Amino acid sequence: MTLYNSIGQNYNCTRQADSRIVTRLISLLNLAKGSTIADVGAGTGNYSNAIAQRGYRVVAIEPSEVMQNQRQAHPNVSWLTAAAEQIPLPDNVVDGAVVMLALHHFKDIYRGISEINRIVATGKIVIFAFEQHKIPDFWLADYFPSFISDTLDTFPSTIKIARILSQITQKEVKIIPFLLPPNLKDLFAAAGWRKPEMYLNSEIRNGISTFNKMPEKNLKAGISKLATELDNGVWQQKYGDLLRQDYFDAGYRILATK
Repeated sequence: MTLYNSIGQNYNCTRQADSRIVTRLISLLNLAKGSTIADVGAGTGNYSNAIAQRGYRVVAIEPSEVMQNQRQAHPNVSWLTAAAEQIPLPDNVVDGAVVMLALHHFKDIYRGISEINRIVATGKIVIFAFEQHKIPDFWLADYFPSFISDTLDTFPSTIKIARILSQITQKEVKIIPFLLPPNLKDLFAAAGWRKPEMYLNSEIRNGISTFNKMPEKNLKAGISKLATELDNGVWQQKYGDLLRQDYFDAGYRILATK
């Protein structure tokens, strides 16, 4: 809860819903307009509202009041203050569920997914997650090496998530890579893969949990190294090929029950 609160102060400024992600989540849910979708670990409700804007009813489930206090009211979004592991809803009350980059905040993944499965009727569960083993391939780890250890400690592998999800739901689970465009509105950890200067912005870093957990000396050293190498052209020499790419596989994955 402390981490939720520490990253929540200006979350809406940098973690806006990206329409391409919203479209993918809704497509995988494959529900009729007017269906009810649970958004578990809803944060400030950016994705809840974006899904509601497409014609759905949403139950936003979020334990942090700091995050909830930044929400923008939407007539088709209702809120519950609760953790994923104990959702105060009846069985089979929603038609489907999404978890948008929140699974790594669950205290107990098995219990959390079990609760989500309990409240979902016959519909699908769609999880936007991150494949931990991809992080060493991302240039950000060159400047902030603790990203590697934190990611490996924090994020379960998508294979493990898929196995748990399949075991609980008794459904087949597909894992779909989500390749990042260079102009994401949701500025999560790898969103700046083609915009390295983004990570020099403290407001953006404050919306990314790994930066909030990073020791101060490591943070300052990484910022200094990145700023210097952007200024002297070393970053461009090492990673400039990325500037010619339209998409980048940073390890983001969507898991969806069939």
